[in-house]
Amino acid sequence: MLKNIAYVFGLLFLAAGVMGFIPATAPGRLLLGLFHVNLWHNLFHVATGVVAIWAGSQGHARTFFQVFGVIYAVLAVLGFYYGDAPIFGFIANNMADNLFHTTVAIVSLYFGFVDVQHRVKE
Repeated sequence: MLKNIAYVFGLLFLAAGVMGFIPATAPGRLLLGLFHVNLWHNLFHVATGVVAIWAGSQGHARTFFQVFGVIYAVLAVLGFYYGDAPIFGFIANNMADNLFHTTVAIVSLYFGFVDVQHRVKE
């Protein structure tokens, strides 16, 4: 079951990353008119999607959620620190991104570290 959640996670991130490259879905570099994106932000989401799908297919879904939960928590903290400025000067960022990354971190850390073995099996 956890591998299926990783697949869904991966497909959603892959879709978001690809949509960030399409001007019609990211006018003014605002994905869906809300999330500030650029080349690096989109590539990060595509990479997250690919790794999630791979991890799910290889039986490493829990590890994926642990690692990416921590990565996205750090990304969220950095996002709040930088505000609307690009993180490290090159990753597009705004408050909507920060809230999204915080949510992703919480969900990922839950699936990665909370013992949900009886509720969600790998």
